[in-house]
Amino acid sequence: MNITYFEKEGEDYTDELIQAVKERLEMSNNIDNIVIASASGKSALKLYEAIGEDVKITNVTHHSGFNGENKLDISEEMLNNLEEKGIKTLIGLHALSGANRGITNKYGGYAPLDIVSDTLRMISHGVKVACEIAVMASDAGMIPVGKEIIAIGGRASGVDTAVILTPANAKDLFNLKIHEIIAMPRD
Repeated sequence: MNITYFEKEGEDYTDELIQAVKERLEMSNNIDNIVIASASGKSALKLYEAIGEDVKITNVTHHSGFNGENKLDISEEMLNNLEEKGIKTLIGLHALSGANRGITNKYGGYAPLDIVSDTLRMISHGVKVACEIAVMASDAGMIPVGKEIIAIGGRASGVDTAVILTPANAKDLFNLKIHEIIAMPRD
């Protein structure tokens, strides 16, 4: 199995990443779920167009207020479009920052989850996001705990990282296991 490396992070690699995921899925008999971080839903839709209904796709978007008070980053129209294709969307608090961010923003310092996040970012920002959305979707009961899945993340817009991992609930965070990197940026 090959790892695809991109020169830098960013949305420029979304199509290539989805192709690498599709190729990896064709080599697997045991992956039934993909979780993807897609704030607007566009990357989740692209993924669906590439792989169809062979695998259950769960989209994770930002919580309300992430980019403006009482504001969602995904439109109602996109939510309906994804739902029509069988893609459920999770709108929830970020597992690795959430309320911790509110405390550190007000009082300074750091929280233990900041250390977990920064450690995962040492590999890539997308790896951190992939792990985070896997925990979020597990806690919401949208993907199975203890069964390998593909998790797709990135930074800002588009996706540039895909990993095969076994998700865990937040209460068992350190039971999450990354098994394989499908693709990621070098920088």
